[in-house]
Amino acid sequence: MSNAAFELAKERYASVGVDVEKALALLGKTPISIHCWQGDDVIGFENADGELTGGIQTTGNYPGKARTPAELMADFEKAISLIGGVKRINLHASYAVFENGEKAERDALEPKHFKAWVDFAKKNGLGIDFNPTYFSHPMVRDGLTLSSPDEEVRAYWVRHGIACRRIAAYFAKELGTHSLCNVWIPDGLKDVPADRLGPRMRLKKSLDEIFAEKLDGVIDCVESKVFGIGLEAYTVGSNEFYTAYAASHPGVYNLIDNGHYHPSEDASDKIPAMLCHFDCVPLHVTRPMRWDSDHVVRLNDDLKNIATEIVRCDGLEKVLIGLDYFDASINRVAAWVCGVRNMQKALLDALLTPHAVLCILQDESRFTELMVMQEALKTMPMGAVWEEFCARQNVPADSEWLPVVMKYEKEVLLKRG
Repeated sequence: MSNAAFELAKERYASVGVDVEKALALLGKTPISIHCWQGDDVIGFENADGELTGGIQTTGNYPGKARTPAELMADFEKAISLIGGVKRINLHASYAVFENGEKAERDALEPKHFKAWVDFAKKNGLGIDFNPTYFSHPMVRDGLTLSSPDEEVRAYWVRHGIACRRIAAYFAKELGTHSLCNVWIPDGLKDVPADRLGPRMRLKKSLDEIFAEKLDGVIDCVESKVFGIGLEAYTVGSNEFYTAYAASHPGVYNLIDNGHYHPSEDASDKIPAMLCHFDCVPLHVTRPMRWDSDHVVRLNDDLKNIATEIVRCDGLEKVLIGLDYFDASINRVAAWVCGVRNMQKALLDALLTPHAVLCILQDESRFTELMVMQEALKTMPMGAVWEEFCARQNVPADSEWLPVVMKYEKEVLLKRG
């Protein structure tokens, strides 16, 4: 894209009251937390032959999956070299790095088991977000963890949550930036429950125990889900439960994952609703297809709606944007790059929208003008501005990054067997 095209785009946007330079500056400093688990299909490093359990599923067997910490870090580095802006990495506890044959149970994890990730983050200028791993483990019994009626099981996972919050505090201290610590559990029932209250009361007790310790730099959140594989009838950690919990426990937030609601719900509408009551809204962006399928994020209307609400609610510093998807049927590095860049494109499109003008039209009930202007904005030359963003960030344009990934596949990924 030529510089002339960019200058023409600036003029077009200026004609509707949009400062393109301000939009580029804001996009360049908006962090996006990139999930590590796209690179290895959510397996982690506990067991090389591990498989997913707990309502999670990946499909596909594309060659080149990362098998070790070194491979995963190398793949992540390749991906972020093709992505502009501020980046963070989102880890699960199952990605602990053990050395010299050491192993540790999940309830005994310590900061030292994540030092390699801190070194990696410092090298690449990344913040680290964190998630206790409440799935794919023998102590997930009958699909339950923090809500289990078995006190041995419940206590084990409480200890795991406490350990993970301390690890998140270690990340925050070492890296000089917050660490979002997110609790998602697979707890639920396959068929009609006899008791809906009891499991939720046990979950409430567990969360109270996990969050009891005050830790600097840690932003705590809980993540609801409408259902999962094997828990179709009842989910303990529902949206209503977690919203109420967060509202009644200062310092705990309800994370919005746009794949974790009924397909007819508009998750973007939840962002302004939450911002009315919370000073922070953690967000996981995915692409559900008929259910929480976690497809690679595309630049579709759902994504644009999410970005629009973030920007027009002045939420770039309040909404903590993270991605969560995993596709084993395509090149995993390309999946990372494509999804993150699409999130950035959606944000740029929102930043290039004259929201103040549109709000005036709505407040003055000038709905015909509002509709016409909203439609006209859809054909504005955002692509030219995006190309300029890539150039300024020293990353390839859309037509240039895939050959880099395919070269990496040939030289590195396909040699993994």
